[in-house]
Amino acid sequence: MKVSPLHERWRRFKNVAALTLAGVCAVVVMAPVFIILAYLVANGIRSVNLEFLSSLPKPPGEVGGGMANAIVGSFYMVGLGLLISLPIGVGAGVYLAEFGNTRFGYAVRFMADVLNGVPSIVIGISVWALLVVPMRSFSALAGGVALSFIMIPMIARTTEEMVRAVPNSLRMASLSVGATYARTMWSVVLPAARGGIVTGVMLALARAFGEAAPLLFTALGNRFWNFYLDRPMANLPTQIYEYAKSPYQDWHRQAWAAALVLITIVLVLNVVARVSTRERFRALR
Repeated sequence: MKVSPLHERWRRFKNVAALTLAGVCAVVVMAPVFIILAYLVANGIRSVNLEFLSSLPKPPGEVGGGMANAIVGSFYMVGLGLLISLPIGVGAGVYLAEFGNTRFGYAVRFMADVLNGVPSIVIGISVWALLVVPMRSFSALAGGVALSFIMIPMIARTTEEMVRAVPNSLRMASLSVGATYARTMWSVVLPAARGGIVTGVMLALARAFGEAAPLLFTALGNRFWNFYLDRPMANLPTQIYEYAKSPYQDWHRQAWAAALVLITIVLVLNVVARVSTRERFRALR
């Protein structure tokens, strides 16, 4: 069937228009990220120095100081949250992938999805009632528990999808040589799904690093060094919040610097997650 020149030109026009519209949408999606990064770099790069990364905050009104305790405190509480959430999230994900086709499995999956969508400030208030009030003190432990509640559903759902993606032939091969089901999961299935699980963990860590609301109700903050679980601990998100709303210009400058450090940590974690995903897909090919 012969196509008329007018019809052919109309098809080409629609194709070019669709591709152009898709490109414009892609640019619109990327533009806010680049604008935020550019603004943070422009305002914060001048204040990121050795003093800022290694010193404690100065008293209100004094110029200088840094946020070393907040940077370390963020890693401390996120690491604590990871210690709590990793075994629970991976275990729940394995259960959902292997035995989740039951009413209880559907309930667990639904609750994980609901928890994944709960506002972080609600999680902070809940942990405040569960831990801070009985302990009568804000604490790093409460902050770590709040962050673990944020990470658990992400790790569980990612683990479930990655374990489901492992071919059944690997399971059958392991079981056929006499391995128990537990040994098959531990030695065959989980190593095969390791790349995807690591990706989910990295994304969960990236989200936990940027959460301020739950830490305002749990860890609160601290202007000094603290490594005790039962005492308040400094962290970057709440420190940025406190400095940004202060009347001191120097604190505003340090808040921009802290925001730049925080977004750098989040970007690095996201890049690691993407690289892990890419390597996993290369291995599958």
